[in-house]
This record gives sequence, structure tokens and C-alpha cells, in this order.
Amino acid sequence: MDDPAPKVARVRSRIERYRPGAESLLELGCGTGTMLAGFGDLQRLTGIDRSPEMLAIASEKVPGARLVEADITSFELDQHFDVVICVFDTLNHVTSFERWEALFERAHTHLEPGGLFIFDVNTTTKLEGLAGYGPWFDEVDGTTVAQNVDPAVNGVSRWNVWIVESDATGELAGHHEPIEELSVELPRIEAAIRGSFELLEAEDECGNAPSLGSERVHYAYRRG
Repeated sequence: MDDPAPKVARVRSRIERYRPGAESLLELGCGTGTMLAGFGDLQRLTGIDRSPEMLAIASEKVPGARLVEADITSFELDQHFDVVICVFDTLNHVTSFERWEALFERAHTHLEPGGLFIFDVNTTTKLEGLAGYGPWFDEVDGTTVAQNVDPAVNGVSRWNVWIVESDATGELAGHHEPIEELSVELPRIEAAIRGSFELLEAEDECGNAPSLGSERVHYAYRRG
């Protein structure tokens, strides 16, 4: 799994550069609260996720945060924020581009004037490349995790995740979880968001300008 520390550091550097003194942050797709926990010094933290199970874990990691069970493309809160983030390729898991545009609108609506919208995406290059590999395996806390990616259909790639672990009797038990990701060409993303936000930074995982070979791109925008 991705280490959250570099992502926290990346977001913090953008806040320090473009919104020093920020006091509030909203995470779209907060999951178990791993990212939110990295911003415990801010006065007001809010996380949105549609999974009550993940939010229950997040409530233990970040007890001071407001946690909301909702769809990240259609939520409505009674607050505005200095920063809105959507990281760990959460956006790719929204599998229609119309809903991406809805999410951009929700971020804009919930930002203070001049507030920051920071997000990342897995690119078409990455997902198409992964589809050419066979399964790969990881060991996580004594559990074997196998993954592969099916070729995209209408831009949607399917990750197949198999989890194999011992049950209470010592017998091996397996679980298959399909996970879909939508990849979108970068110019289309940037055109969709351009009318409401000012682009501050765009870079790939190595800190370079995005290119056709980039596998993940990190964006920082300011609300217009």
C-alpha cells in the first residue's frame, strides 16, 4: 500500500506555499482517516466517505474530526474550507466523467475564496500498462494479497484483488474484490476544471511536468 507520509508532506508543502495559515481541511474519500491524521494540527478537519465501516476506523484515528457518510460527488455541508483534498487516486474510483465534474463543482462550492483544491489521478498510461502484467503478490500482516488489472473497457479498468488468509480452523480462505478505476486523458481533466479554478501546480510522482509517460499526476488548484 502507498505510504501516506509523502502525500501528507506534498499537501502540506502546497498549503504552506499557497495558503499559509490555513485552519480547515476537507478530505473527499477519507477512508480510514490515514491522511486526515496527518493534519491533526489544523483547527477543523472533516472527512467524507460512503463506507460506514471505514468511517468507524477513522473516528478512532482522528477523534476530533467531523466524519460524514455521503457520496463525494453529491454532498452538501454547512461549512467552507481553506483546503479540499482528494488523494490516493480516489477520483479514479468515480467511474463516470460527469461525476468527476460534479465532484469538482462540490469542491468549488465548499472552498473559501482563494482556497486550495489538491488531488491526484492515476493516468491512462499507468492503468493500460498494468493491464499488460500478470498477477503480482504482496504479504500484509501474514495475509497474501494478489492483484491484476483487466484491460480497460470504455476507459474503466478493473483491478482484481484476491485476499488469502487462514480462517479460525487454520484452513485457507480466499476473497475476491473487484475494484474499478476510470482513467481520463489529462487535457480533458484540465479543461473541465479550468473555468472554476486557477492551476497552481501539476507534477508527476517524480516532481516533473506531466507527460504522456506519467503514471500519476498531482494537481494543486486555487478556487477562482
